[in-house]
Amino acid sequence: MKKLAVVVMVSLIGLGSLLGGCGSTTQVKQAPQTTLGQELMDLDKARQDGIITEDEYKKLKKQIVENHTD
Repeated sequence: MKKLAVVVMVSLIGLGSLLGGCGSTTQVKQAPQTTLGQELMDLDKARQDGIITEDEYKKLKKQIVENHTD
């Protein structure tokens, strides 16, 4: 009986160790699905088509480049 209790206790400790990692707060950053060049070309087209202003273009271009260098 004592042997069974030890086996159960060891099993529960092992299970607890396995499940302990399930509560992680680690965030995973997903890689962009497009290339830097493609995003910059799309952004430039939006500027040329008048969809965004020159100031918006500069701000967004900076953000895009920063996102691809992380």
